[in-house]
Amino acid sequence: MRQRIAVIGGGPGGLTFARVLHRHDHPVTVLERDPSPDARPPGGALDLHDGLGQLALEKAGLSAEFRALSRPEGQAMRILDPDGTVLRDWRPRPDDRANPEIDRGQLRDLLLGPLDVQWGRAVTRVVPGTRDGGALVRFADGRQETYDLVVGADGAWSRTRPAVSPVTPHYTGITTVETSLDDVDTRHPDLARLVGDGSVAVYGVHRKLVAQRSSGGHVKVYAQFRAPLDWHANLDLADAEAVRSSLLALFDGWAAPVLDLLRPGTAFAHRPLYVLPVSHTWAHVPGVTLLGDAAHLMPPLGAGANLAMLDGAELAESLATAPGDPDDAVRAFEERMWARAGRWAEITTAGLERLVGPDPALAVAHFDRVQPA
Repeated sequence: MRQRIAVIGGGPGGLTFARVLHRHDHPVTVLERDPSPDARPPGGALDLHDGLGQLALEKAGLSAEFRALSRPEGQAMRILDPDGTVLRDWRPRPDDRANPEIDRGQLRDLLLGPLDVQWGRAVTRVVPGTRDGGALVRFADGRQETYDLVVGADGAWSRTRPAVSPVTPHYTGITTVETSLDDVDTRHPDLARLVGDGSVAVYGVHRKLVAQRSSGGHVKVYAQFRAPLDWHANLDLADAEAVRSSLLALFDGWAAPVLDLLRPGTAFAHRPLYVLPVSHTWAHVPGVTLLGDAAHLMPPLGAGANLAMLDGAELAESLATAPGDPDDAVRAFEERMWARAGRWAEITTAGLERLVGPDPALAVAHFDRVQPA
């Protein structure tokens, strides 16, 4: 198999796909719209699951490097009532490697390694069925390239997806506002103790607050709530003080130590939650396929990056070891991916309804099912 292959998107799924192909000595080009690896903040931490993200890294030959970087203690989870009462305080055993955390930036750098990444290559359209087979990739700068196979790993608003499916993401009715705390152990020791080694979550009626620790004293804080998409119509999202005041009013009545998670942030990012249909599939199109959020965008409850990475690893292995037509390997991969993603989409959709719903007790019960004492 010496096809000319391109993967669009340099996130966990696309890089895992490229890294596994590279391990099998098959060339692949990564097309990434960002001008450089550090063009924007990489985001918070990821918990890579045993049998999903960790299995993908094993297929890439990176398990030992991951163990050296990951933080098993980051699996710790504390749940509070809005009045500050501790409802759950779960801590992993020292040898617990089920879902260790790793910073997104560290994972990106680990996967990048020797890969051929073309930075600043924003894709506008993928056209399948070119004269010579494969697909044509059109770029924002007017250039175009033909490949035997184009893999869309370009996320929720994929420019590759229209080549195989007319479906677009829809709003869940739930939005997230994100902020960050830096050097938390020194500058905000009380909040550092509240968050602990992993995460703290507080559930209310149709809203929740979550804070998650990364390495280097960095904490991401997420305020999540049900609201119309235009809830911020009269709010300047670039005005940190105005956003903070709006959030404090939304969570009015919650304990002061909990609300203190919202006070130090100097910038807030608005991230409404979109999803694809639970059972999103498409009629197979030779020369083009999708993986990760481009194929099965679902609520962000810890599965998305894991599934994207396993998608990428499995597709790459299938292509690298295909005894016949590589297109048959892509078809078989799509069937496996759809079945697995459909199961996880059902789980995460039901989970989101419980975690940001009318009864906070259901959120705690959901935690108990996922992480029993």
